[in-house]
Amino acid sequence: MTVTQTATGRQRRVYVPRPADSAPPPDPPIYTELLRLWADRGRTLPGCHDPEWAELAAPTVRRGQFSDSPAPPDDER
Repeated sequence: MTVTQTATGRQRRVYVPRPADSAPPPDPPIYTELLRLWADRGRTLPGCHDPEWAELAAPTVRRGQFSDSPAPPDDER
């Protein structure tokens, strides 16, 4: 953030984004080690696709719900 002076003399913080061509700083070693430990134990990593979560979070779609065909009788659901 950059600090600027206003006409009244009050300081104001202005967000100035970094240039798009600059790379983000590398993760601190403690986070790199934690990610390695989680990966070794088969856990889901931040920023990676999690197929189990995608399946659990997917909406349930019943036969006939989104088509013109009639829904099956209650005993077939």
